[in-house]
Amino acid sequence: MTFVRRRSQQSLKPKREEYRKQKHRSDVITWRYRFIFIVLLFLSAALIWRLVYLTLIDQSFLRNQGDARTLRIFSMPAYRGIITDRNGEPLAVSTPVQSVWITPKTFEPTAAQLQQLSQLLSMPLSVLKKHIPAQDTSVEFVYLKRQIEPAIADRIEQLAIPGLHFQQEFRRYYPEGEVTAQLIGFTNIDDEGQEGMELAYDAWLRGEPGKKRVIVDRMGRAVSNIRVLKEAQPGHNLTLSIDKRLQYLAYRELKKAVLDNKATAGSVVILQPQTGEVLAMVNYPSFNPNQRIRKKDDTHRNRAVTDMFEPGSTAKTFSVVSALMSGKYEPTTIVDVSPGWMKVDHNIVRDEHNLGQIDVKTILKRSSNVGIAKLTLSLPPERLPDLFYKIGFGSRTNSGFPGESTGTIQNLKPRQHFSLATLAFGYGLSVTDLQLAQAYAILAEDGVKYPVSLLKVKHPPPGAPVLPKKVAQETVDMLESVVETGGTAPKAQVKGYRVAGKTGTARMLGPKGYQSDHHIAFFVGIAPVSQPEFVVSVVITDPKGREYLGGDVAAPVFSRILGGALRVLAISPDRDRV
Repeated sequence: MTFVRRRSQQSLKPKREEYRKQKHRSDVITWRYRFIFIVLLFLSAALIWRLVYLTLIDQSFLRNQGDARTLRIFSMPAYRGIITDRNGEPLAVSTPVQSVWITPKTFEPTAAQLQQLSQLLSMPLSVLKKHIPAQDTSVEFVYLKRQIEPAIADRIEQLAIPGLHFQQEFRRYYPEGEVTAQLIGFTNIDDEGQEGMELAYDAWLRGEPGKKRVIVDRMGRAVSNIRVLKEAQPGHNLTLSIDKRLQYLAYRELKKAVLDNKATAGSVVILQPQTGEVLAMVNYPSFNPNQRIRKKDDTHRNRAVTDMFEPGSTAKTFSVVSALMSGKYEPTTIVDVSPGWMKVDHNIVRDEHNLGQIDVKTILKRSSNVGIAKLTLSLPPERLPDLFYKIGFGSRTNSGFPGESTGTIQNLKPRQHFSLATLAFGYGLSVTDLQLAQAYAILAEDGVKYPVSLLKVKHPPPGAPVLPKKVAQETVDMLESVVETGGTAPKAQVKGYRVAGKTGTARMLGPKGYQSDHHIAFFVGIAPVSQPEFVVSVVITDPKGREYLGGDVAAPVFSRILGGALRVLAISPDRDRV
């Protein structure tokens, strides 16, 4: 009996132990449920409190968060100022265009849409696909093409491609194209001046972009304007001294001359001597600034202000001026230039012909090297270089054009007589076309020098007298004989008008010195002589045709340009005036 009871108690022990374990597990589970319930209850209370707080107490937070997802600040492009000629004719204007861009994450065109987009953008499909990053990229903004025509943009918009957007911009347009290319310059794709007057006055023309707040949809497209935060400030307009009619006339004749004479290049400057204004400045070869510039070359250079050259016989005019200013010479003073050559420092200075005994006027008229050398060598050696500096050689004209060259004047050492002699007839110094025109404008204005201006001058500044009036007038009278029969430039004549000027022909420097078969031809002239309205400087570089002398190559160009300019501005003939 006792054995049975003990056995029964022993059999109940595992059951009690199992019961206790089950009860413990149940208690643990119950406690966990209660804990989770309490946590969830706390979190729910916190969320309810946060919801109540944000909706009733701190409403600005939700408002700001919503605005951050729907409001954007967009830039408003500024209109770049117009560049016009002196008469208000446009030379550079900005036109509204559209740029196409995408958000890669949301850009989802169909194959047909992508093909149509490729055609409208004039971009091969393979190239277009290279512009489109993968959708999982971090890139949020990619241009497909900048500055397309509004009509093309409208057709692209009709495709309704998700993730494709437009941005309004302005593109520069140059109505005169290659005629004014080097002078006006051009802008880059961001409408920033890169060359010419566009660069020189970029800050004045550029303007200041504005800002506006807009509502955007989930694709990032602006669907509504809220308000303008800052108005775009348009750039200022710029009025140049250029007369578009004369600019075209000069370019047409220069281009014809360069092509007819198989020359490398050429430039022309037309100055108004009374004000120093540049009425025309042209170069050839040229380029079309309306086509996006990918690589700059020689055609982009404004040769009239950047290229330096030895002026040859056009410098003889001022050698004669120097002689007249010394008081030792008059236009009628006789100088013996026979036998047509002279020895200077073991070197020979020659004339084409033996002119014998001639006066100073004839020395200039016939462009006698021997006569010019004798005049200059009879004076103190510093006199001629000092005069060159005084008229503007060796220094910028301060036209404000980017990259303008200063030119150079050789530093002479004592007893360098041959160097002084060659300086007197145009070697050993370098000038620009614009400097040459300014120097002759001083003669046209009775010895008064006016600053050169590429902008229209409303109130001309007072000029600076640099030459005696009598000397300037006598020199112009002598230059008039250069254009007459027997002078070196009868081809520069203009029917009905008195013209004064000087030819020049200079050999070009090469690797081994001066080259006998490469020249620069010049003519600089003033008209009408009775009341000068124009100074025209013509430079033709390396003509390879039958003619190469300034009187044969450059003088006819001067005549055609001047004749046209006198007619355009209705300047009365003065040939028969007293």
